[in-house]
Amino acid sequence: MRIEPEEIRKKDLHDFYSSLIIPRPIAWVTTIDEEGRYNAAPFSAFIRVTTVPPILVVSIARRGGKKKDTVLNIEATGDFVVNMVDEKLGDAMNLTGANYPHGVDEIKEAGLTAVKSDKVKSPRIAESPISMECKLVQILELGDHPHRNSIIFGEILVMHIKDEIMSGGKVDQVKAKIIGRLGNGGIYCRTTDSYNMKRV
Repeated sequence: MRIEPEEIRKKDLHDFYSSLIIPRPIAWVTTIDEEGRYNAAPFSAFIRVTTVPPILVVSIARRGGKKKDTVLNIEATGDFVVNMVDEKLGDAMNLTGANYPHGVDEIKEAGLTAVKSDKVKSPRIAESPISMECKLVQILELGDHPHRNSIIFGEILVMHIKDEIMSGGKVDQVKAKIIGRLGNGGIYCRTTDSYNMKRV
């Protein structure tokens, strides 16, 4: 089947692309607003893009044509934390994705623990196996209204990694038990089913 983007109805594009690029790791982004209130939200349009300096990107779509609290907080404070989600934290991550009123602390709502970060104002989630404190580098606004996205580039300043998932100076992906997202529904995958292929 050959498909051009123009052939897909705009209202179906999000679901289509969500099924096209899989699996997707989850950036559980924590931020703080100008009044000191915490926010946490999961986003599965997330990837590392450079090594030196270490830059990652999170793409955040509008909700009802308006910027989400995560974007507004990052614009205001200039930092954020990306917390990875493991199998034990799946339900809590799902709770933080609900459409809460402005100013609600999703970390508290999900029964999680906010921890003060070392180099940024935004908190990290204590239960997360991997947390990356990031300073804002740039935000690009791309897409047509109301499907516009904020493409957020952040430089990783410090990483917090649970000792028990480290092996040989690196994160052991089997021990970490990170989950990823498949499609746009409630289907997720595990990183514990893997195989080896010799690099050529």
